Amino acid sequence: MLTVFVTVGISIFIVRRDSADTAAGKIVLASIPFWLLFQAALGIGGFYQQTGGFPPRLLLFGPLPAFLFILGLFVFARKKFVASLPLQALTMVHTIRIPIEIVLHFLEEAGAIAPQMSFTGWNFDIVSGITAPLVAFLAFRGKYPNRTLLIGWNFAALGLVLTIVGISIAAFPSPMQQIAFEQPNRAVSFFPYVWLPSVIVPIVVFCHFASLYKLFTNKV
Repeated sequence: MLTVFVTVGISIFIVRRDSADTAAGKIVLASIPFWLLFQAALGIGGFYQQTGGFPPRLLLFGPLPAFLFILGLFVFARKKFVASLPLQALTMVHTIRIPIEIVLHFLEEAGAIAPQMSFTGWNFDIVSGITAPLVAFLAFRGKYPNRTLLIGWNFAALGLVLTIVGISIAAFPSPMQQIAFEQPNRAVSFFPYVWLPSVIVPIVVFCHFASLYKLFTNKV
């Protein structure tokens, strides 16, 4: 919960500081608290714990709407909103992946998520969190950002998070489950861990896409 609040707090601070005067910025600032409360209510109410349907409720009502919202930002507000976000902050925010991965490791040891979801299994996303401050330091110490370093790192880190998303779906107890039948991903159906796929992952993915958009369009 602390990690989620810190991540959301940083995101709100960045938007308020750099994009609060845009229509998209105002929508984002209003949507984030609503989305947190909405997901908390679904998690506490047991809505996501009914896993027999296809597609899984967690996928349909968690990350999917968040990713559609992100897609809308890039379609309708990329020039006024996405382009206004500071590239260095979009890079540093990925440091929060360190405590997230530590929590996942504890959950795996408790038998609440699949072994593949921990950094002792198939999840190497903690590398993104560890390298984020180093990349931010190296890329922004000159007069101009190091575009080559930032593009390469963003693609690599994006690949890591998308890989773990795929593993998470494959290990979730649903008709889509392919692995970890003895120890599936049950924790993410409960509050507060439901915030991981519905809040943290979309923010991380958005920051990568926003960074790459700014880098490829030279809006740095």
